[in-house]
Amino acid sequence: MPRLFIPPLLKPYCKGAAEVVVEGTTVREAVESLDELYPGVKERLCPEGTLRAGLAVTVDQNVTPRGLSQKVTPESEIHFLPAIGGG
Repeated sequence: MPRLFIPPLLKPYCKGAAEVVVEGTTVREAVESLDELYPGVKERLCPEGTLRAGLAVTVDQNVTPRGLSQKVTPESEIHFLPAIGGG
């Protein structure tokens, strides 16, 4: 099952966990699985069903433009990082 790494600011809402094994075939399903374990986390990551502004998601070390709809495998690692802007 995919491993979802908890962003530092959300660790207090996840009993201090740094990573959690979750179920799902997309990032969205993985977040929903995380929310089943730690209710309320989904709203902090994905208010109104979309990825929080200022966050980017990586799957297997690749930043994905697909966000929550990105497919994951049982071996995937999911990270949420501050989005980097520039110009």
